[in-house]
Order: sequence, then structure tokens, then C-alpha cells
Amino acid sequence: MTPEKTLLIVAHGQPSEPDPPEVHLAALARQVAEHLPGWQVRGATMAKPGALEAAAEVLGSGVLIYPFFMGDGWFIRTALPRRLTGFDIRMLDPFGLDPNLPGLTAGWLTQEIALRGWDVAQSHVMIAAHGSGRSDRPAQIAGGFAEALSTQLPLAGVTCGFVEQDPRMADVARDLGSQALCLPFFALAGGHVRDDIPEAMNEAGFQGAVLPVLGDHPDVPKLIAAAALVAGS
Repeated sequence: MTPEKTLLIVAHGQPSEPDPPEVHLAALARQVAEHLPGWQVRGATMAKPGALEAAAEVLGSGVLIYPFFMGDGWFIRTALPRRLTGFDIRMLDPFGLDPNLPGLTAGWLTQEIALRGWDVAQSHVMIAAHGSGRSDRPAQIAGGFAEALSTQLPLAGVTCGFVEQDPRMADVARDLGSQALCLPFFALAGGHVRDDIPEAMNEAGFQGAVLPVLGDHPDVPKLIAAAALVAGS
């Protein structure tokens, strides 16, 4: 009998309020499972005590771990493997480094621009990302995503603004004009998306539109399932 294939989608979550992200991950896992018949798919956050280990225990051996993170920094390289020491797992590339993500995003932005009656060639996109005061890697990932996006969509410009490093979001958004979209480069709509981005846009007098967080796009479950199928084949 062929062993059942298993996938665990892991996000950081929110330590101050761990339950809502945990519920969100469970719903995402159910959506991904619709594209993976015969698989067991679960979700867990690192912030909710014991949730990650409990999910890995239920799924058993040979679990594929899909990091629902935008980068491959300390949480992916160190914290997550340490938490899963002793489990039989295989780590996939994180969400933000999925090679199909720029194409998905380009299609989405094309739709959003068309809905507003704008010309793509005269539209600007600002990637609102986390960044880091300690490492260049998060900014490199956001910049690489912006570059990949610009090769797929002939926009007037694609720029990055950050929460925790320069250039700050408010500084980048200030002069983009009305034909501009702010794209939150985050997996989950946590505090940075709910609070920091709106505050920065207000400070900048941003005249464009702020899109939902990238991780909430309706095609993301299919994207995750496709990555799992490639890894599990």
C-alpha cells in the first residue's frame, strides 16, 4: 500500500493573539487539500504553543513542510528545524520564494489595474515588505520579487518600501500619484498589514489603492498544492 502523502503548512502567527492566525491556517489547509486528493494537509503556527509539534505528530513520518513565510531567514533556517527536531520532515521553499508567485501576482495586478480603468504602462506598484534592521536578505527577496514582477508586467515602476529599514514605506509612497497600487508582501494579515501599512500610507498622503495581503489571494491554495505535488512526486 502506498503511504499517504502529508503536508504541513507552517506560518509564524502572532504571539500576542495566537488563535486567529491558527484558525486562518486551518482554513488555508482545507483549501489546499481540495487540490491534493488523497493527501493529509494541516496548518499550524509557530506562535501558538504546542500547535506545530501536535500537527507534525498527527501527520507522522515523511511530512512535507511548506513554510508560509515570505523569506528564508532565521525562522526557516534555524527556529523551525529546531522545533521539529526528531520528526521525519522535508522542508520546501517558502511561499515568498515560489518561482510561480510573480506570475500569479502579475495576473492579479493586471486585473486590478483594468478594474480601475488605468493604463498598465502608466501605473506604479509599491511592494510593502517587512525588511530587517539586522540582515539584508529580506530586502533582497523583496527586491528580487519586484524585479521578477517588472519583467512580466510593463509597469511605469515597481518599488519597495519597508517596515523595518530604509527606504520606509511612507517615503516611497509619497510621490507615486493616484495611479498606484500598494501590494503588501506578507503571507498573513497581521499587525504590520493592519496597522503599519495604513499608517504609512496616511503619512505619505498616498492617493492610490492598497490591495489585500498577497497571502490571501484566492489562487494561493493552488500555488501551494502545486509546490507540494512537485516535491512529493
